[in-house]
Amino acid sequence: MSVGTSSAPGAQQVPRPSASRTGDPAEPGFDPDDLPDGLVVADEHGHVICFNAAAERMTAVRAADALGQRLEKALPLEDLEGRRWWQLTDPYGGLAIRRRQPERNLLLPGGREVLVSARYVRTEPTGPVHRVVVSLRDTEARRRTERSHAELIATVAHELRSPLTSVKGFTATLLAKWERFTDDQKRLMLETVDADADRVTRLIAELLDISRIDSGRLEVRRQPVDIGAAVGRHIQAYVAAGQVADRFLLRIEQPLPALWADPDKIDQVLSNLIENAVRHGDGTVTIDITATESPREGGDTGTSVTVSDEGPGIPEESMNRVFTRFWRGSKRGGTGLGLYIVKGIVEAHGGTITVGRAPGGGAQFRFTLPVAAPAFMA
Repeated sequence: MSVGTSSAPGAQQVPRPSASRTGDPAEPGFDPDDLPDGLVVADEHGHVICFNAAAERMTAVRAADALGQRLEKALPLEDLEGRRWWQLTDPYGGLAIRRRQPERNLLLPGGREVLVSARYVRTEPTGPVHRVVVSLRDTEARRRTERSHAELIATVAHELRSPLTSVKGFTATLLAKWERFTDDQKRLMLETVDADADRVTRLIAELLDISRIDSGRLEVRRQPVDIGAAVGRHIQAYVAAGQVADRFLLRIEQPLPALWADPDKIDQVLSNLIENAVRHGDGTVTIDITATESPREGGDTGTSVTVSDEGPGIPEESMNRVFTRFWRGSKRGGTGLGLYIVKGIVEAHGGTITVGRAPGGGAQFRFTLPVAAPAFMA
């Protein structure tokens, strides 16, 4: 759709604006229909000179009907209290120093909610308005984000309630009836309180990780990492906790390239993947460590770690949701946040992670890290 005056019968003819280098919609080569957001532009007289395809879709108004109309008629908007927005803001007759309207939720005819922001283009700092540029965005993406936050809050509240109730109950009982319990009973209660405190601490750590991942602030402190030794420590911990040693098979392809990564975060990734295989899988848990192509374009080599089990595996229809928040592979507890955090950690290292079906029929997770060194060694 080209930008200009309407050719519809009876439409008011409006002069085409001159092109400029400031992003004027009339600039040659610029097509406002390529924009994902709605764009409506009015000239110095308040007549619409641009009404792109996204604006048509959101407002259900044809561009041919909108072009040449007064802005308040082509795009009638109301705030959430039912007041007409253009009368309220008065872009052409309001404050001469005003340059913009911040984004806010407004209503179209019929009650559809959209996110609207506006910019007032003036040729001089306090001169008359030369253009009014209005941006329209669908609220669905924001609603999805709000729903995700609400789900996160509900999950956290649910997960915190159980251990905190237990801690409160045991501590209150011990304080009130200390002399009535034997030493063994006291020890059992205190061990339960200690385990529940660890559970709360882990949940808070997960929340902090999610916050950093979502905001892009997850820090990676690279050090030399012996990935084989790190996996070996996790296996030894499971054996010490009662798992049969034969349940684990560690295969390391030599030679491996030197790996620089954040050892604590890599331990977190390994802990989550191996725990999933032990808890949700069956049979032998196989961990393969190999040299592979770097996930980074132009990189020489990378290190790949594959964790496989022989359990029922993950249904095909669920594989595209494995790394999303709150996904649970079974009803055996957990917050459903672990694999989301694992993906965030791997990607913060510049790596990739995938899920598939293992040769033995179970689940198979494979993550690949680039062989990277700290900036001071580059």
